[in-house]
Amino acid sequence: MNVRPDAAISAPPDALSLRRWFLLYGAYLLALAVPAGLLLRDVPSGWKDLFVHPGQYTLPAQQALKLLIFGLYLSVCTTFVPLPTSWLVSGVATANVALSPNILVTTLLVATVGAVSSTLANGSDFHLFSWLLRHHRVAKVRQTALSRRAGEWFARRPFWLLVVFNIIPIPVDVVRMLAAMHQYPFRPFLAANFVGRFIRYAVIAVVTFELRDKGWIAPLALLGVAAVLGISKVARTLLERRGGGDPGDTAIG
Repeated sequence: MNVRPDAAISAPPDALSLRRWFLLYGAYLLALAVPAGLLLRDVPSGWKDLFVHPGQYTLPAQQALKLLIFGLYLSVCTTFVPLPTSWLVSGVATANVALSPNILVTTLLVATVGAVSSTLANGSDFHLFSWLLRHHRVAKVRQTALSRRAGEWFARRPFWLLVVFNIIPIPVDVVRMLAAMHQYPFRPFLAANFVGRFIRYAVIAVVTFELRDKGWIAPLALLGVAAVLGISKVARTLLERRGGGDPGDTAIG
């Protein structure tokens, strides 16, 4: 669904329920924290050793603990709690301490659990940004010239922009803020976040598993993926325009 830029000027009240969302979010965190705490009692020398000592922990319960800690950590990495994520993605994907000796299994586990956890964290950001915008003084930002220009830019391909900005490792995701400011529908927002984060974590996992000592390649690979996706989208748009189609009529993004 495309977003109208003029929605930024006089946006109606959003229909989001902070209570319902944070009850769901809290239940998810609890579902990870309780079994992690129970399993942690069986680790002889602390949870950090799970990620630094090659081959020391290989039992299914210990691998499950890694996955629970990984999901729990990424679930709280938000704009309001700006913790880095890439180090732990690498920590559960490095070949000799990975979740599995198989690169495909490790990549799927890391990408899926990481994407779900980060999507929920970003969903919390979306709700908090929306809540802040309910206050009159904060909502005035919608009426600035910069906000209107940003809204026009975001409205062209909101879904696609959310996907790309979730692939690129950047400290502040401006597009996430724009999505809340311009009341982008929440379900497509979650879907775009999941797709982008799945790609991002899958790339980091593969690079880390195959090239343990060359972690710097992962950010370059992510930028390359984002660039390829962006170029392909531009090319497709140009072809649609030449063919008489209107790319702005797509359902989402």
